Amino acid sequence: MTPSELPTDTAVAVVFFRPSPEQVARIVERFAGRLPVFVYDNGGIPPEALAQLREAEGLTRLGEGRNHGIAAALNALAEAATAAGFRRLFLLDQDADATVETAQALGHALDRAIGEDLPPALVGPSPAPKPGHKAPVYPLRPGVPPRENLRPVEFLATSGSLVDLAAFAMVGPFRDDFFIDAVDLEWCFRAWAGGRSCWMDPGTAIPHSVGRGTIRMRYLPVTMPDQPVFRMAVYVRNSAYSWRLPHVPGRWKLKQVAYLPLQIALYWSRHRFSPRVLARLLAALAQGLGGRLGRPADAPP
Repeated sequence: MTPSELPTDTAVAVVFFRPSPEQVARIVERFAGRLPVFVYDNGGIPPEALAQLREAEGLTRLGEGRNHGIAAALNALAEAATAAGFRRLFLLDQDADATVETAQALGHALDRAIGEDLPPALVGPSPAPKPGHKAPVYPLRPGVPPRENLRPVEFLATSGSLVDLAAFAMVGPFRDDFFIDAVDLEWCFRAWAGGRSCWMDPGTAIPHSVGRGTIRMRYLPVTMPDQPVFRMAVYVRNSAYSWRLPHVPGRWKLKQVAYLPLQIALYWSRHRFSPRVLARLLAALAQGLGGRLGRPADAPP
């Protein structure tokens, strides 16, 4: 891709938390000097990687190296990109296997998603398989027809998505009191409720996974990501709190009411029915139902 073919209205946004030097190097090598890059330091960047970020062309580093959670980091990146005059922001996490060409393809997809009603808030790639990990599933939005080959979906993962920053300003920021899990899900439901739309481009795919592996239930077709206890607890808390939100569709709430207890049981069995793990998850469930959100006490610094 020649410099004249690069999108001039798009910046890249990356959140780093305890990345390896190789992960930082991959972002720098693929994007720095080709597209403007904004990175947020949520902590744990190795010294040699920090030096590489400081020397990278066209790269702006935000954050002071303390873990503020994914939502707060994404909000800061969106604010900085908007202030710098960009119209679109390509969101990535440190694991994302994406390129400048991915951003360009999604830019064309976002153009195709523009219609007479329900203007697009974001477009994202389809999840490519990643061995040993459960790929996310993005349910279709009922009652909304496809636009060309694009599929209207209830939600997408933030990582790999191209966000329209004008739509972001209208929908509002990601919920920083969610801290990490279900941030993207809640925001997309809010976008749909506000008259904006979310789209998946089947012609563009990147590997995407959550957690460090997959847990499978023996007798039922139930799978879920294997995550640290604190991550699972935040997921349970935020999922339960989402039942209180009017913009989250009833069909999704009913599905989660049935599915969340199975996930808790499956995760508990994975941890050999530890009383400590069960107590943590049930406390998280009570926090969500009671609306007690914010930074988890056991979140890593």
